[in-house]
Amino acid sequence: MTRDPHSSHDGPLAGRPVSDSQTEMTEIVFPNDANPLGNVMGGRVMHWIDICAAIAAGRHARTPVVTAHVDQIDFHRPVRIGGVLSIKASVNYAHRTSMEVGVKMWSESRANGERSHVASAYLTFVSLDPDTGTPRPVSPVIPETEDEKRRYRQALERRERRNANRKRQDAT
Repeated sequence: MTRDPHSSHDGPLAGRPVSDSQTEMTEIVFPNDANPLGNVMGGRVMHWIDICAAIAAGRHARTPVVTAHVDQIDFHRPVRIGGVLSIKASVNYAHRTSMEVGVKMWSESRANGERSHVASAYLTFVSLDPDTGTPRPVSPVIPETEDEKRRYRQALERRERRNANRKRQDAT
């Protein structure tokens, strides 16, 4: 008998819509966030991405979560000291104990409110039992909008590629 990947000892877990996990943060780039060129450091951008993604994953899982994998981070443009950043994250897909979270970051013009795409990332988080620290099953994601359904399908494809890459690496 095959076990449902989204079940706990108490039975199947109810699915949760993407909207339950959506998280938005706003940050301002201070001098201590910047490199010698006066732009936000890539490491600080990664830090903010990881925090926003962890909040989204935790909202979905309703447990502590840990970062297990960063698929990719694409940097599109620099942001100067004093720049305002908006960071949005949501869970795209959930497997047995893990979740893929998509994150997108924009800079916001103080003068006119226009937004420019700064960075995007995909991260995988694992849900942990708060008492034992061991992986714990998570609810499936319920994509509702066409965009959420597209992101769900793409997340599943990325998961399959990650697993194939992991198998190739283990074989060497």
